[in-house]
Amino acid sequence: MKQIGIRGAVRGKVIKTTVPDTSAPCPRDKVNRVFRAPAPNLLWVSDFTYVSTWQGFVYGAFVIDTFADRIVGWRVSRSAKTDFVLDALEQALHDRRPVQKGGLIHHSDRGGQYLSIRYIERLAEAGIEPSVGSVGDSYDNALAETINGLYKTELVHRQGPWRNMQDLEMATLGRVDWFNNKRLLGPIGNIPPAEAELNFQVQRDMLDLVA
Repeated sequence: MKQIGIRGAVRGKVIKTTVPDTSAPCPRDKVNRVFRAPAPNLLWVSDFTYVSTWQGFVYGAFVIDTFADRIVGWRVSRSAKTDFVLDALEQALHDRRPVQKGGLIHHSDRGGQYLSIRYIERLAEAGIEPSVGSVGDSYDNALAETINGLYKTELVHRQGPWRNMQDLEMATLGRVDWFNNKRLLGPIGNIPPAEAELNFQVQRDMLDLVA
């Protein structure tokens, strides 16, 4: 990188924004910090972060398929209420169309939005098993927090300051497309998430033909 005159983006200080809801019934942790699924649509992780704009704070939520760290759902909102994270989940469900009761697990932290009755009921309706990490422990949702960190480092901090939600929303749309289809990720072999999923599908199709 030094020889060709480029350098990596440096992350800023992480600020905790999730407010645990200790009063809500909590699903058990079905992930135990193992954030690499052997196939798509087996484990999704979700989280949201904040962005400061000239018109106030805006929030960005993401749903990530852990097979190749592909962002399968996202939403930008002025409000951090349950509707906001539900919208990101609905996008993921529409885009991926997971098999009903096909073994898909949805993992999150103990934020009140993810433990809300509406969110848990929507997971159940879609046949998805909920999973929640321990209280106040970022490692129990480490992959989602890593994706949030990359989002803020590679987009928010580098292209800000942001005037309003509309500007951030358009930039996030482009960033998600770039992340899924062009960004090289080391943990999956220095290829983009979409390419990793395509390779998996090709290999599975070949095995089906042989069988």
